[in-house]
Amino acid sequence: MLEKVEALDLSKVIDEFEEMTRNAGEVQEKTLKDILEKNKSTFYLQKCGLNGSTDIDDFRAMVPLVTDHDMEPYVKRMVEGDKSPILTGLPVSAISLSSGTTQGRPKFIPFTDVLMENTLQLYRTAFAFRNREFPIGNGKALQFIFSSKQYISEGGVPVGTATTNVYRNPNFKAGIRSIRSMYCSPDEVIFSPDVHQALYCHLLCGILSRDEVQYVFAAFAHSLVHAFRTFEHVWEDIVADIREGVLSSRITVPSVRSAVSKLLRPNPGLANLIRTRCLNLSNWYGLIPALFPNAKYVYGIMTGSMEPYVNKLRHYAGDLPLISHDYGSSEGWIAANVTPRLPPEEAVFAVVPNFGYFEFIPVAQTGEEMPKPVGLTEVKVGEEYEILLTNYAGMYRYRLGDVVKVVGFYNRTPQLKFVCRKNLILSINIDKNTERDLQLSVEAAAKRLSVEKLEVIDFSSHVDVSTEPGHYIIFWEISGGTNKGVLQECCNVLDRSFLDAGYVSSRKTKSIGPLELRVVVKGTFKKIQEHYLGLGASAGQYKTPRCVKLSNKKVLQILCENVASRVFSTAFE
Repeated sequence: MLEKVEALDLSKVIDEFEEMTRNAGEVQEKTLKDILEKNKSTFYLQKCGLNGSTDIDDFRAMVPLVTDHDMEPYVKRMVEGDKSPILTGLPVSAISLSSGTTQGRPKFIPFTDVLMENTLQLYRTAFAFRNREFPIGNGKALQFIFSSKQYISEGGVPVGTATTNVYRNPNFKAGIRSIRSMYCSPDEVIFSPDVHQALYCHLLCGILSRDEVQYVFAAFAHSLVHAFRTFEHVWEDIVADIREGVLSSRITVPSVRSAVSKLLRPNPGLANLIRTRCLNLSNWYGLIPALFPNAKYVYGIMTGSMEPYVNKLRHYAGDLPLISHDYGSSEGWIAANVTPRLPPEEAVFAVVPNFGYFEFIPVAQTGEEMPKPVGLTEVKVGEEYEILLTNYAGMYRYRLGDVVKVVGFYNRTPQLKFVCRKNLILSINIDKNTERDLQLSVEAAAKRLSVEKLEVIDFSSHVDVSTEPGHYIIFWEISGGTNKGVLQECCNVLDRSFLDAGYVSSRKTKSIGPLELRVVVKGTFKKIQEHYLGLGASAGQYKTPRCVKLSNKKVLQILCENVASRVFSTAFE
């Protein structure tokens, strides 16, 4: 987010972060004690046997490590309207709907004002460090942000995505007042019910303020790439809007049309300039600085599942630096990017010690028992860990499922490099599907196949982002031949059976393409096994890879060269 420099003492923000990270151990102890004190009367902590204790040793001994599955019954009570202190003694202003899931459905996470305060603190901290390296003055930021609607649960609780809960929280406006005035787009665009119309208007509004734009932002690299790929197709319409001063008829949402139309005036000079810039680009290289000559950088999440989009984004950005957004989850923020000059491939994040109480489980080798978690200041450089989070909103020793590598320390707080989602194998945009989700989808589709007296012998998957939009490919080896009509039905079931909220919404908005089912010839998976055995794998421990990455070229080659039939889903048409 962008702040007016004069409205924020950046040096003070940095000094506060320096002081906090120099005393990371003490801050962590104080944070845990504060969390336990504020939540000591909760049903959950009482059930664990803490009886009001704020002692760290008692906490570690009595409170178990949990996953979202373990916490689901408690959060469900909150969603259903139970106002008692179940997980937290603090008011729960909303419930965040996460796209992450291990159960084939979205999970619900309590959202409190403390999480909102953490968000504002992170924005201030990250901006201070970015602005120290890339001073931007008092201009504007082209921000591709979209806020979906909250809905009210049967128990009367507002439910929405984590970002929606942030943007719609009244403390967001009060906490960083100048942010709103720095947007290129009016609120009506951000809160538009039609994301396609909102994207068009973001692009148009950005160009209307092109000389003032200091940086370009979207939460995900995928969203940035998608935005400028869209621009390639609609730029002539945008130029026409600017030339005539009349908004395109494609914008039909009344509030959006009214708000954006107020910004338009006939401007043939700007229209001609944009047209010339676009026509002079070679394969759209350097599109972003061509449109926004005073932009200093491009900003968004570019690690993890967003890495495949970095090269394309770099193509659009030309010589502009790419800065990776900070590290967090729907459950809460974890770390800030305080070294913004590092490229996305090398991005690291310094844990913010007062955001929660953090523990780290050393990544065990295959067959080993899970090691004992260690504290924030006890981690070792070069080692990989799974993160445990305890926060004010009722997540206690919660396994986020993220694997990170400690690459160093910023003062006394560790700097983390994101490695992977522990169980995540399929992700393109905001979708998050695990091996279990894939298995459930295949099982559902296999029921249709069983009607034909056929079965799925083996299966795997691949995320194809070589085309826009990207899509899932599921590879099946089945026991006999069948017609394309049956395969089409199976493919549709596969697509519909991924119940992850991020996937479903992305399919509906066409930011993820139709799922593709490829049936391979018999013996294909045997060839894959033989490939691994040839590399020295043990036949007794061999497991079929359920998701084949681009880096695994040989296995992907075996699958693609043995395709006998293919169909695309029509489930969301």
